[in-house]
Amino acid sequence: MGKILIGETQSDGVLLTPLRRIHHPKGDIYHALKASEGAFEQFGEAYFTTITANETKGWKQHTRMVMNLVVPVGRATFFVHCERRDRTVSVELGGEDYARLTVPPGYWMAFHGHQNPLNLVLNIASIEHDPDEAVDVPLDRFQVPKCP
Repeated sequence: MGKILIGETQSDGVLLTPLRRIHHPKGDIYHALKASEGAFEQFGEAYFTTITANETKGWKQHTRMVMNLVVPVGRATFFVHCERRDRTVSVELGGEDYARLTVPPGYWMAFHGHQNPLNLVLNIASIEHDPDEAVDVPLDRFQVPKCP
């Protein structure tokens, strides 16, 4: 079970779930999400996005999609903002901090890349991409903490 970062229950909260990375001499195995886990809502699609080092993408709010975010390559800091509580949390994923960030609909999210040449983010989404179900606003809409 994941640790609730914002929200009151596992079903409405943003969760951070440690994941297993299994060492193998020919290449490691990285777990991401199992259908038997509480964070699994339903499967819509899985896709990768990249973020350049020292760049920030966001803010985006999904109205129906549950995001399950994993960083298998590089490092990225995710900023999740709850308007109802006027609170922003940040969590860095990748490398030794191998975990899954589950973000339910209704939260604003942005993310920042740290490493060159590539920071790779996997989203295992609960629904297929629908350009009409998300809202984008400029980065200056909410405070984004400085990243090193």
